[in-house]
Order: sequence, then C-alpha cells, then structure tokens
Amino acid sequence: MYLRDIPQIREVGNLEFLAKQLVEGFITGLHRSPFHGFSVEFAEHRLYNTGESIRHIDWKVFAKTDRLYVKQYEEETNLRTQLVLDISSSMFYPEENFGKMQFSVLCMASMAYMLQKQKDAFSLCTFDTEIQVQTQTKSTVAHLYKIFTLLEQVLANKTQSKNQKTNLAHNLDQIAEKIHKRSLVIILSDMLENVEKHEEIFSALQHLKHNKHEVLFFHIRDAKTEDNLVFENRPHIFADVETGEKVRLQPDQIQQYYQSQRQNHFQNLKIKCAQYKIDLIEVDIAQTFEQVLYAYMTKRQKMK
Repeated sequence: MYLRDIPQIREVGNLEFLAKQLVEGFITGLHRSPFHGFSVEFAEHRLYNTGESIRHIDWKVFAKTDRLYVKQYEEETNLRTQLVLDISSSMFYPEENFGKMQFSVLCMASMAYMLQKQKDAFSLCTFDTEIQVQTQTKSTVAHLYKIFTLLEQVLANKTQSKNQKTNLAHNLDQIAEKIHKRSLVIILSDMLENVEKHEEIFSALQHLKHNKHEVLFFHIRDAKTEDNLVFENRPHIFADVETGEKVRLQPDQIQQYYQSQRQNHFQNLKIKCAQYKIDLIEVDIAQTFEQVLYAYMTKRQKMK
C-alpha cells in the first residue's frame, strides 16, 4: 500500500484503524504469517534448572532421554523494542502533505501494532534537539493505544515544528544509557544534519552496539526531490526548514552535481553502517509501506 492511497491522518483521526489495515494487508501478502508462535505457543526446549517449577517439564522427552527439559514458550523469548522517531522540521517535508512524517508515523504505528500482537514489549521515543517523549516499555493493549495517541499528537503539533533542528547523536547516546540491555532499536530519521556531525552519529550508533543492542535504521526520504532534485524547470527558492536559510536556484543547472554529491554522501553512510553491523534501510516515501514492515519482520525473525 502506498502513502498516496491512504487518507491523511489529520483527516481520519484514527491511527489504530490505519495501522491495522496496513498490517493486515501486509500479512495477506506473506506466505507465512509473522504472527506464528505468538502468545503461549511452544517455542523450544531448554535444560531444567534445579529449584524451578516442574510444571513445564516435558515428561515425554524425559522418558526418551532420561534428562529434564523444560518447554520454553514464546513469551519467555520476547524482545524489547525501542521505536525512535525524528520529529525535527525536515521530517515534515513535503509541506503539502507532511509526507515523510506521515509515512513515518504510520510505519511506527504499524510496527507497534505488530509488536503488541507478538506480545513483545515496546516503547516510543521522539526527539529533535532533545528527547521529547520517552515512554515506558510495555506490551499491553493500553500501552499500544497510548503510543497511537502520542503519534497522532506528533502530526497535530506540526505547526510547532518550524525551524526545529535535530541532534541525532546526542539523543542516541542518551537512549543507549537508558534502555534495557539487548534491545532492538528501530530508528526513523532523514539524517539531514551537517556532514561534520556524521562521525558523532556513528559514534552514538557504536554506543548502542557496545551495549548489546541490535539497530535497525530506516533512512526516510522523498527520493524524487531530495535525492534527484526533480522540480519544474524554473527558478525556485529553496528554504532550509530547520534554519530558515534560503537560496534561489534553477534545479536543472545543478542537478547533476547535486545527484553525484548526494549519492557519494549516502554511499559512505552505507559503508560505515556495514562496518558497524548496523542495518541501514533506504526508504522512499513514494514506495509502499511493505519495504519497512518486511525489513522489520526479517530482523525480528533473525533475533528469535
């Protein structure tokens, strides 16, 4: 499903319905449901530890092996997930539909919905120059509704986002110290910070990896205009939404140079992420939501 096919959240006002619709459509397209094994379905055996309850001992296995094994269930293998959303001004581009933010909010809501169905604990963190919201880590339905409400508020407060910068490195360092060890950290950001700050960002990502977290980084962008600089061939005034700085340009005169610089820049990001074993996923908001949900499910399955 594409963003263009979904009514804007500010008009529908029902993020729960949209997230459920996205997830069910995604599930229908899979050969095997990612909900397989959630709740209390049997997952695997582990050796019995002296002093534990004997309630879950598999006596059939004991009869065959003369060793005590305990049935381990899915709720015992649940992971903790931190959903991290950049809410700086650049994420509300394009202004006519707040496309990057609307896409990101729907992705976050859909992943939260899937996490709750799998009985995994999850939390939401939103940030710009500082962390604005950081919820507790829970797996309840009530917690899911709280996340939906917070995400809807992000879009409702869009008018307050003018000239709001971001500081990804600083906030990731804080998150690394606050969250439970061995969590899955899912980040959605356009990474539109000065190139000089990228070493700080990778240092912060290393901090997460050092603390035994798995990192799934979705690089959100509007590829047509942000990657390729495709605009009507006439002079335009381009404004930096985070600083207010403006420049007058004719896109076709700098398009080729711009594209090469942009490609080189993000190729370097990919190489760095590969070196640090960080999953970097390029996401174009003109494409389907499945690109994000599939990457999440692939990562989730690997961590079981």
